[in-house]
Amino acid sequence: MSRMDKYKKIHEESQKEDKKSSAFRREAKKKPKEDERPYFDETSYEKQRIYQKPQNEHYYEDHYQEPKKKRFRFNRVHIKNPFKRSAKNPYEQKPKKKRSWRKTLFLVLILLFGYSIVAFGIGNFVAKHDSSMVKMEKQEFNGAASENGTKNILLLGSDTRDNISGRSDSMMVLQVDGHGKPKLISFMRDMYVDIPGVGQNKLNAAYAYGGADLVRQTLKTNFGIDCRYYAMVDFQTFEKGVDTLFPRGVQIDAEKDMSAYIDEPITKGPQRMNGHTLLNYARFRMDEEGDFGRVRRQQQVMQTVFGQLKNPLVLLRGPYAAGKIWGYLSTDMPTIFLLGNLFNFAKAIGGIERLTLPVDGSWTYIDTANAGSALAVDTNQNAQAVQEFLGE
Repeated sequence: MSRMDKYKKIHEESQKEDKKSSAFRREAKKKPKEDERPYFDETSYEKQRIYQKPQNEHYYEDHYQEPKKKRFRFNRVHIKNPFKRSAKNPYEQKPKKKRSWRKTLFLVLILLFGYSIVAFGIGNFVAKHDSSMVKMEKQEFNGAASENGTKNILLLGSDTRDNISGRSDSMMVLQVDGHGKPKLISFMRDMYVDIPGVGQNKLNAAYAYGGADLVRQTLKTNFGIDCRYYAMVDFQTFEKGVDTLFPRGVQIDAEKDMSAYIDEPITKGPQRMNGHTLLNYARFRMDEEGDFGRVRRQQQVMQTVFGQLKNPLVLLRGPYAAGKIWGYLSTDMPTIFLLGNLFNFAKAIGGIERLTLPVDGSWTYIDTANAGSALAVDTNQNAQAVQEFLGE
């Protein structure tokens, strides 16, 4: 048998095997005979279909539900939180708003003004409820404005808290509502002047005879000065005011050594003085200058105190200290005048113009029968100096 015959024989045998396997698969897929099928009874199926309850029958009776009661519902009012920040869109670019320096400055001024009012009120309340201080009663004062419309303030310092007992230790006139810097006139108490209704006597005797209003009349008669308001402060008030405003003391350059008739000696040179020491420095007169030196030192003290208000910390304590002093002193000055001239009072930080009466060359020493050693003054010359100083 050749090789070709062998291949042919193998091919025929493989085809026979394929036919057998395909015939087997066809027999497996044949349907079963009728007698081999499962029995199906049509009559039982009809009965089951007739007596079976339909699902849709009596649907509303079986599934009836009572309606729910209506409840009152209140619509919630949505309030937008002004402090809640909305989510920012990273892709949205908004133009940056430029802050106006005018609005910022206005806001700062409003806050400072509000703080000043509150601090002033607190200080005033503390002073009026301070049981350690005797309350000073308000005096009768028939003040009048000056010819140019300014309202001068008569400042009186005394070592007593009674209304009109004793003599005034210091007398000044302050003008804050004029042009330029505030102006301060100091009067030497030993000037021999004409006191209305009393006669010739020292200037400081006017307070003992008729209180603040008689001092006003005396200044008007002799020097032509009109005063609209008065403010009287005693030594305790001065000390408390200085200590409140300057807890570490006032930096001042003492003119000379002082020891006579004061509580503690003062050495010459720069130093810090508390309220009590500063008061002794301003009142000292037991030297060859007498009252002239004391008036000069009083003006130095006021100039120094106002000058050191430039310190921001001191300036923040200013309204509280001012309220406290305001509660202690006796005055007819209305609060609205004080608040309306806050800017004018603040100008004193930049300096005060000063004048002392009597002016040079207008006085001489004299001995009097009723007042002892005094100063005879040329009232016309001093009145003219006052008018030129105040610009009237």
